Order: sequence, then structure tokens, then C-alpha cells
Amino acid sequence: MSTASDSFDRRDAIDAAAVAFMLVLTFSWGLNGVAAKLTNAGYNPIFLNVARSAIACVLVFLWCRFRGIRLFERDGTLFGGILAGLLFGIEFSLVFVALEYTTVARNSLLVNTMPFWVLIGAHFWLGERMTLQKLLGLVLAFCGVIVIFSDRLGSNGQSTLFGDLLSLAAGLFWALTTLTIKRSKLQSASAEKVLLYQLVVSAIMAIPLVPLAGPALRDVTPLATGALLFQAVYIVTITYIVWFWLMRRYPAAGLSSFAFLSPAFSVICGWLILGEPLTWKIFVALGLIALGLSVVNRPRRPKTA
Repeated sequence: MSTASDSFDRRDAIDAAAVAFMLVLTFSWGLNGVAAKLTNAGYNPIFLNVARSAIACVLVFLWCRFRGIRLFERDGTLFGGILAGLLFGIEFSLVFVALEYTTVARNSLLVNTMPFWVLIGAHFWLGERMTLQKLLGLVLAFCGVIVIFSDRLGSNGQSTLFGDLLSLAAGLFWALTTLTIKRSKLQSASAEKVLLYQLVVSAIMAIPLVPLAGPALRDVTPLATGALLFQAVYIVTITYIVWFWLMRRYPAAGLSSFAFLSPAFSVICGWLILGEPLTWKIFVALGLIALGLSVVNRPRRPKTA
């Protein structure tokens, strides 16, 4: 729910404060993959999805009550919210399971192909025409994906192909969630309500799937539990509330230009904290995907008379 202060504080350009916030947010999101990898040692990945979503759901609901954000109005968003929640739940189940078979760096790079799946889907589903510039960005990104799959060894010397495929599928489901939001009445709902739909439905839909990943509790340690709480409390709740505030205050295009930093930070954090290998192919893939994002999001110059 926007307020008078939101409108009064609206900025027309990205300033130093926005840059600082986005650096913190993208670093946090890059660190999230490391946290999930650490949590998997103590909890099975599907249980992680349930617990993370459930804890964050309570916290976001309390935030909405504090801010007076209306959640239970009949606004026609129920069907779209359930569908978006199912897709969101599948996405993160795939992400967390994939991290058992591949590295944080590879997982993040492949999941972050999402904007390019959205680009394809928007062309056919939303009527947003594919331009030559966007097509070039798409080609660059998929060249990056090819480079990732050509370098199949993970930190333990084993093939990461299965985890890489799950990560790529997670990026596709992330795109389907985005397209569902854009296509449905969720587009006019508050960002907090959309997030709550995703958290509630994903937690419920994943509960029956928990046994498929083995015992819910593995080697439960303070580190694994702390990593779980870090994701639920800080990543899903705090960073996304800050993100919503930034989106109300600053131009969306300017904020989105920081998107390439998240996978870059994932690559660095996976190497520094988990000791994952960094080959030249990972850096080439990162460069191609970042360049593709830059090309896709570059504003077109207006035609001069």
C-alpha cells in the first residue's frame, strides 16, 4: 500500500544510497546459495523449502499487519496467486535439490538465465515483440549456458550434469512465475501480497514431497540451523522488504541493471566460503550472461528526425 511519503520521496534516478542498497542486496542474494548448501547438510532440501517459506510467511504477514497492507480483499488474485505459488515452490525445490549435485556458482549462473526465458515467454504470451537487440542478448546468454555445460566437473571431481539441469529448470520455473504474475491480476496487487501467495502455497505444496528427499533431519548442527534462519529471516523477509521499498522509491530499470551482480557474488562466495573450483570457463560464462543481460536491458535510443 503506497503512502503519501512514498510519493513524496520518489526519485527519478539512481543515487549513491540506491547503489549502496543494491550492492548489499545483490551480495546477500549471491550468498544465499552458500547458505542453502550449508543448510542441506542438516536438513533435506525439500524440508528446507517448507521451513524457509513457513518462517518467512509468518514474518511477512506480521510486516503487512504493521504497515496496514490489506491482504484479504476479494481482488480476483486467488487463482493467479495459487498458480504462482505452485511454480515458486517447484522452482525452489529444484534449486535446493540441485545444490546437492552441483556447485553454488554453476547453480546461480543457470538459475539466473530466468530473464531470458521471460523474454521468450513474453514474446509468445504477453505480445512483447522480440527485437534484434533482445535476440542478441538471448544468444549471448545461451552461449554462456553452453560454456557452463562444457565444464562439467564440480568441487569433488564428479559430473554436475544432473544438478546443472535441475538449476536450468529452476530458472525456467522462475520465469513461468514471473510471466504468471504479469499475465494475471497479481500485477495490480501489492508486492507483499504476491510474495505471501508464493510463500504460503509453496510451503503447503512441498510438505507431501519431503519424504522423497530422505529423512527431513540429517546432521543438524548450529551452522545448518543458522543458515536456514539466515535465509528465512534475512533473505526472504528483510532483503525483499527492502527491495519493495526501493522499487517504490527508484526507477525499476535502474535497479534491475544490478541483476548481473548476484550471480557474480555467488561465484565469489562459493569459492571463498566453500572452496569451490573456479575455472576460466565459469568466468567466461559469467561474462556472457552478464553481457546478455546488459544488452537486453539497454534502453533503445529514440529515433531522431
